[in-house]
Amino acid sequence: MPARVLRTLSRPLYGAYATGAFALAVLPLCLMILVGPTLRSRRAIGRAGTHGVMRLIGCPIRVRGLEHLPEGPCVCVANHASYLDGMVLTAALPAHFSFLVQHGAANWPLVGPTIRRMGVSFVNRGSPREAAVATRDLLRRLHEGESFAIFAEGTFKAEPGLLPFQPGAFAIASRASVPVLPVVIRGTRAVFPEGARLPRRSQIEIEILPPLHPEGSSREAAHQLRDAVRSAILDRCGEPDTLAPAQDR
Repeated sequence: MPARVLRTLSRPLYGAYATGAFALAVLPLCLMILVGPTLRSRRAIGRAGTHGVMRLIGCPIRVRGLEHLPEGPCVCVANHASYLDGMVLTAALPAHFSFLVQHGAANWPLVGPTIRRMGVSFVNRGSPREAAVATRDLLRRLHEGESFAIFAEGTFKAEPGLLPFQPGAFAIASRASVPVLPVVIRGTRAVFPEGARLPRRSQIEIEILPPLHPEGSSREAAHQLRDAVRSAILDRCGEPDTLAPAQDR
């Protein structure tokens, strides 16, 4: 449907159209990913398909700052505001990025098998033993040249605001001596906030900021890196700071 036609629809009509169009488009997209012969092809399908789906519902994804992508491996950290964030970040980043996802997503119908075929790594923060095994695996893969993307808040809430960042991604980046790439997502909360029944129309913007490098491998260095990355994202995400003056360490 042309964008000018979508702009004339009332909010309920747009929401009904977008919900139906999204559902009809995502199902074949997931099926194409599931049968894709290689990881490279599946990720290419996911990236191109997501751009197409979001344009179809009148919410195109605009990506800025690709020149800041480092040549070597890195850990990408983005803010988290909507269930759409994983999709749009997949569309914005190059295909060599893998994603770290909460382990519960592996059991979601259709979504779980699809993202597994996209090469995501599942992380169980509630199990210290599983987290330790996952950390060793991530460090190995970073040393082998792979890059990862993660939502360091770990979750999102209905109310706007940047939540505290979990320390794990920054500890891994510090131990592996790789930069952290801050990425800002804007617009997904407006399109589909927590608790919404129908989506709303809005442009989605992904802004890739300059990478920040760890200053050592100590716990303190990881905390400093976390705070610097969060500050950079907070400055650009357009949402309030939910963090108390002194973050728990």
